[in-house]
Amino acid sequence: MTMETDLTGQLLIAMPGMGDPRFDGSVVFLCDHSGEGAMGLIVNKPVPEVSFAEMIGQLGIEAIQPPRVPILFGGPVETGRGFVLHSGEYGNGDGTLMVDGGYGMTATLDVLEDLAHGGGPAQAVMALGYAGWAPGQLEAEIGQNGWLTCAADDEILFGPDMAVKWEAALAKLGVSPLMLSGEAGRA
Repeated sequence: MTMETDLTGQLLIAMPGMGDPRFDGSVVFLCDHSGEGAMGLIVNKPVPEVSFAEMIGQLGIEAIQPPRVPILFGGPVETGRGFVLHSGEYGNGDGTLMVDGGYGMTATLDVLEDLAHGGGPAQAVMALGYAGWAPGQLEAEIGQNGWLTCAADDEILFGPDMAVKWEAALAKLGVSPLMLSGEAGRA
């Protein structure tokens, strides 16, 4: 795969036997993909010990009506940092990375304040940490059958049932999990 293929706004679906347990069964939304590398958020690994209300309370944000925003393990890089992946109608200028397909990613406190006060984006998930790849690394992993790719959709990104997102992403490609092998093949 060459870098002419920009996967920004696409989903990465971890293949069985990829070798990195942190990504086992993961679905990753790619927020950015360029010749400088890639950055994405895992959208199907909840962090059950933390609620959105607790998190904003720890940040000193007073909640008027805290929404049900799932807290996810976004990836192994900078796990102390939060990123809000949200629907594209919301944006706060330089603080929001608008992503192809009508989505945005905001890593500033104002999105949390807006959500806590009943505003903000219509759909959102909060990710702690992110997944990052050096230049050429993601392309190499895809070439080694580590990942499949497909288009993102609201249900996979924001749906409440985390346990079905991996299979739902595969279904978008017409692939059953039973068809997948952890072995890379050579034709």
